Amino acid sequence: MSLALHTPSSTLSLPSRAARRPDLSLNAAGANDEAGNTLESTEILRGQKAVEIKHNGLTYRLQATRLGKLILTK
Repeated sequence: MSLALHTPSSTLSLPSRAARRPDLSLNAAGANDEAGNTLESTEILRGQKAVEIKHNGLTYRLQATRLGKLILTK
């Protein structure tokens, strides 16, 4: 399974995370440190303000705001 992000001008395909076993070890703060399971928003947005994400047959929109926050809408 792969995640495809559709933008008006391109498609971004990300490798599947399902095949990887999660790292269940805890870091010093007690949080789950899942190395390799974190994406930077810049990797997903690729310089655009918004991208469309298809999930379970539905299309979602991930958008960056002027204040640097992310909004996910259906």
